[in-house]
Amino acid sequence: MSVVISDDILQTIQMSDTELLKEIAVMLFQQERFTLGQASNFAGMNQLQFQRLLANRQIPLHYDIAELREDVKSLEANNWR
Repeated sequence: MSVVISDDILQTIQMSDTELLKEIAVMLFQQERFTLGQASNFAGMNQLQFQRLLANRQIPLHYDIAELREDVKSLEANNWR
């Protein structure tokens, strides 16, 4: 699906297309509709840049114990030390 937002709308809200994509990504991440990876990709940023954007806005990451355990398993499987 494609959504076309006219330049008039962007001018009215005083945002660039890049800024609007970031705002949408942040909103969907906060609503837990996007994962960190999905949100950063949608915003056209790498995950570290997107995490910094969230930190600047004092928005916490959604990271629970299950995800931590999954990350630890992945690191162990790859012989990370």
